[in-house]
Amino acid sequence: MILCVVCQQAKAGAGNTSVLDTVKVYDLEEFTFTPKRIRSEIVPYQHMDEQLLENMGCLSVADAVRYFSGVQLKDYGGVGGIKTLDIRSMGTNHMGVFYDGIQLNNAQNGQIDLGRFSLENMESVDLYNGQRGEPLQSAKDYGSAGTVYLRSKVPQFAKDETYHISAGIKGGSFGLINPSFYWQQKLSDSVSMSAGAEYTYATGRYKFRYTSYNPDGSLAYDTTAVRENADINAVRAEAGFFGKVKNGEWKAQVYNYYSERGLPGYIARNVFTHGQRQWDDAFFVQGSYKQTYFKRYSILANAKYAFDYTRYLNPDTTLQLVDNTYRQQEVYLSMAQSVKIFKFWDVSLSTDFQYNYLDASLRDFPYPSRYTGLVALATYFKFPNVKIQASVLGTFVHESVKANKAADDKAEFTPAVMVSVRPWATVPFDIRAFYKRVFRMPTFNDLYYTSIGSADLDPEYVNQYDVGISYQYLNSSGIFSGFDVQIDGYHNFVENKIVAIPASNPFRWQMKNYGKVSITGVDASMDFSFQWRRFWAANLRLVYGYQIAADLSYDKDSPYYGGQLPYTPWHSGSVIADISYKTLNLNYSFIYTGERYSSSANIPVNYVQPWYTHDLAISYGFAVKKVDMRVGVEVNNLLNQQYEVIVGYPMPGTNFKLTYKVSL
Repeated sequence: MILCVVCQQAKAGAGNTSVLDTVKVYDLEEFTFTPKRIRSEIVPYQHMDEQLLENMGCLSVADAVRYFSGVQLKDYGGVGGIKTLDIRSMGTNHMGVFYDGIQLNNAQNGQIDLGRFSLENMESVDLYNGQRGEPLQSAKDYGSAGTVYLRSKVPQFAKDETYHISAGIKGGSFGLINPSFYWQQKLSDSVSMSAGAEYTYATGRYKFRYTSYNPDGSLAYDTTAVRENADINAVRAEAGFFGKVKNGEWKAQVYNYYSERGLPGYIARNVFTHGQRQWDDAFFVQGSYKQTYFKRYSILANAKYAFDYTRYLNPDTTLQLVDNTYRQQEVYLSMAQSVKIFKFWDVSLSTDFQYNYLDASLRDFPYPSRYTGLVALATYFKFPNVKIQASVLGTFVHESVKANKAADDKAEFTPAVMVSVRPWATVPFDIRAFYKRVFRMPTFNDLYYTSIGSADLDPEYVNQYDVGISYQYLNSSGIFSGFDVQIDGYHNFVENKIVAIPASNPFRWQMKNYGKVSITGVDASMDFSFQWRRFWAANLRLVYGYQIAADLSYDKDSPYYGGQLPYTPWHSGSVIADISYKTLNLNYSFIYTGERYSSSANIPVNYVQPWYTHDLAISYGFAVKKVDMRVGVEVNNLLNQQYEVIVGYPMPGTNFKLTYKVSL
């Protein structure tokens, strides 16, 4: 007889031209409970593992990261709605997204749609502020203000196992059909492979209530309508090979995502239906090799080729028919080296090269190419009670165009210093702090988009400051098995923020280095774990964030100077409660986003009300003739909250999903 104990310590620790941690299996006759020890990091990070993600019923990575502290997810609604991430209000383009250690890029607009990435093949999702405190990592890892690390499953086999096969299907509201298939195969003692595919279809039709007010606060209209043109057809397929060598490992992966979706558009002036469509075809192949020599010298080599195709269609001829296509290509090479000089001291040198090219069907398009070189020098000290990481990243950018003016060459050096101190060796209480300066290059859209881009733009800069504490209590006996807490206070200052402002007339805009933003806030999280009578386990995660994100772009005598950034709440939080009995699991999730404004002009007409949602998921696992099966029911937005993440883009009300999965 087998018992699964879930210990979910959710460590809180394309043209787009518009707008817990483990599942441990024990034999009951030799049952012992051992809580997993959370790895200590210099910088604050948050973690969700495979089991927690499954219990929550998340459909994509975007659904999961909403529960992280300090995050604003821009969600344009529905299964097919584009979803991008902003951390601590520094801007979406300052957020790095890594898939199995290699960054996902979009040189055109700098945004990664997290709705593309399924959780069916995901082992964990981690969110870091600053950078990881590891000696061996690519130069790219040092280049973002915050990073999301997506880690896919690596095949693991018991002694007599040679394969794993699983298949599942999800169906539910708004015409959702989501079948998936996943296969792992052991090829030899040192080599294995995996392959998976997933199809997603949804009509995206859901009822919503829409209310509009006049500038004086009186009701303009209140109506119920159906969201149209929010359908999606998407196919994801990927495969990977994984190998082990003496003191090392390697992997090679290929990934493709194709989708056709409707863009439901902004609701205003009683216009509820739009006809815009978007097609995306994202492909990449990547490989990684890691090995250690003589226990002191380690290398990490990464390589990647990516091709992205986007077509954007606006059939509305009342203004102008738009049918644009974009093709991006990327080549990326990286070599990181780390030397352990002494037991307590590591030094690393990382060098990256990246080439990006953009082709578009626009008239007079400049067809830009970007050549980026990155060199990171870092040192890492690890004493019994003190950890220190210091690094400097050099970024060198050269661009060329076939028409018009290219942006000037850039050479930037950005440092980072991170310290973690444990005052008492036997007490898992840590005090940490870090400073980091980062910059981001303007995107191709910023620089070259027809009639809007400006090749004279300078990079954006961010100075990050963070001070925090963390404490973890572990108990190997008794019902209360442990908890951990972490609290961080931070201040970020953004310079040369790239914004679009009116140029010669209201219908002509231009990109300018206009903005300055001061961001001060607190992130806090607590996790509790319980286990009793062998069969029962429960976990509770509480997250709270407070943030003042002041827009200093206006003149000081302007009434809008210091206004809260658009869509940045002062208060936000989430709750995840999970309880398991044998193979029966019940999960409750709650998200709260406080009052906001849709513009830095914090005036009543731009006020956006708070919103919250309650989600509930229940699942049960059983076996039939050695075939494991699991069924589940999920109800999202349980109280039918009518809300908008982005004004003019209503979100779904109460909706449900049914899931069924078999595993061999």
